Amino acid sequence: MKALLKSYAIIAAGSVVFGLSFDMFFASNQVAMAGVTGLAQVINAVVPQLSVGIMTMVLNIPLFLAGWKLIGFHLLASSLFSMVVSSLAIDGIALVYQFAPMDPMLSALCGGALMGVGYGMVFSQGATTGGTDIVARILKLKLPWLPMGELVLVPDAVVLFLAVLAFGQIEAALYGAIALFVSAKVMDAVLYGLDTCKVAYIVSSQWRQVADSLLREQERGVTILNGKGAYTGDARPVLLIAFKQREIVQIKRKVYETDPKAFLIVCDARDVLGEGFGKYSKEEL
Repeated sequence: MKALLKSYAIIAAGSVVFGLSFDMFFASNQVAMAGVTGLAQVINAVVPQLSVGIMTMVLNIPLFLAGWKLIGFHLLASSLFSMVVSSLAIDGIALVYQFAPMDPMLSALCGGALMGVGYGMVFSQGATTGGTDIVARILKLKLPWLPMGELVLVPDAVVLFLAVLAFGQIEAALYGAIALFVSAKVMDAVLYGLDTCKVAYIVSSQWRQVADSLLREQERGVTILNGKGAYTGDARPVLLIAFKQREIVQIKRKVYETDPKAFLIVCDARDVLGEGFGKYSKEEL
């Protein structure tokens, strides 16, 4: 129960951050918002009596019904909670305080970053804020190798295009696109961490000494792969090692101190699970 309450507290906090970012940076500066909230923003511009928060909840109903069987009860319940909190936050904050306009580019950058933080907090608990986030979450079931930030861009970009037609101002949509891009990057940073992982492949005639050095001094596991030179046909063990971004300088130093002629390939890695890295969770995004 304690873990569940903590999870919903994080979802609530992220939802409030989402609502704050909309009121502070998007609504007050006429920057087009993507997603269902963006559609609600368009409707509000045409019919001011219909608040953005209320319209967001109304527009979300068919998406929640469509995702009922695909996303499961936990995601549905937590997402419904997040959607209600974020919608109430949008209307509540707007009712209490009116933010002054600022430079559109600044609002797009800061708004996108703050919204990305809110998204990341909500998504980290296996929930969504509703709207096209549900579409992205459904796409994640079909395309599990793509990060959530990129998947959110797909339906949001479509809505942003529709906002151009509705507002008749391409500038507002362009600023919205910038905010959308920043939001996706910040959200991935919150979800997957800024300290990304790397994977190195090492080919060395002194592979045993290199492996021992990395095992002893870097305290990282090393896997020996069976390789073979295409030109010579000679057997060449290939060392595989996963490590954190901050360790890259030490890894390179140890390899080339041991064998200056070593062949080293370093690749980006995401979601490295196991001892010394992350742990698997069934709610993982």
